[in-house]
Amino acid sequence: MADFVQKTVNKTAVRDLSVPLPNVTSFNNLIQMVIDDNPFGCVGYTGSDGQPVAAVVRNREHYTAKVNFLDGEGKRVGTISIQSPTIAAFEANAAEVMDNATLEAAMGGEAVRNSPGETYYCQLKCHDPTGDDYYVTFTRKSVRISSYQDDTIRNAVETWADTVGTLN
Repeated sequence: MADFVQKTVNKTAVRDLSVPLPNVTSFNNLIQMVIDDNPFGCVGYTGSDGQPVAAVVRNREHYTAKVNFLDGEGKRVGTISIQSPTIAAFEANAAEVMDNATLEAAMGGEAVRNSPGETYYCQLKCHDPTGDDYYVTFTRKSVRISSYQDDTIRNAVETWADTVGTLN
């Protein structure tokens, strides 16, 4: 019988934020800062299709808007969650729900955006100079580093995160 032989050691580390990121704009600014500034020292490369790949790219993302429906006494009588693939879609879909009189009538209450209940998720794919790919995933409440092998990667991300006030 053949045994499984370990080939790599992939690690995951999480930093829970003491205060959730306040809104989708600050969340997006943080993501774009990482992509633009490349604080982890990642490098671009040529993909298997022969096309250039940037050092840091958005790998996966989704954003969930929440809308509550409140009756005349302020009691929640309904809620809608709508997950969108981009921030533009997130904003457009939330606005559509907020402005939909038919939904308000069906729910029996006024549409009120539940911004504190909304969620944001963006996973960045980073290409380390050693050739390893790893992921830095941001949510409203945490930052996760995954699929890294070398602790210098975690240290680089942690050192950077320590300088960003919203990530403490």
